[in-house]
Amino acid sequence: QVQLVESGGGLVQAGGSLRLSCVASGTIFSINVMGWYRQAPGNQRELVATIRGSSWTDFGDSVKGRFTISRDSAKNTVYLQMNSLKPEDTAVYYCYVNSVLSGSSWGQGTQVTVSS
Repeated sequence: QVQLVESGGGLVQAGGSLRLSCVASGTIFSINVMGWYRQAPGNQRELVATIRGSSWTDFGDSVKGRFTISRDSAKNTVYLQMNSLKPEDTAVYYCYVNSVLSGSSWGQGTQVTVSS
């Protein structure tokens, strides 16, 4: 079992920044991918960003150039730096981890609200 604890969500004005963190614990062996997805009311869950290893990243089209993702492997932690936030970024953000032993795991989500 892998447990994921997210932090850093909240309310911010458009144009502002937030940094999300997610710490993984439990039965972790060889994490393949860490990342973030989001889901707004009435929408499907969508990719925000993922990181494989220390530098192989992938971003959703709507966040490219505004969000960055990084990982501290020693701490089993992934970060999402969100800049130039827009009201359409409002969603629940979910941490995601894929590991060799435990497969895919999801956090409980953290709310990000961007006011106009």
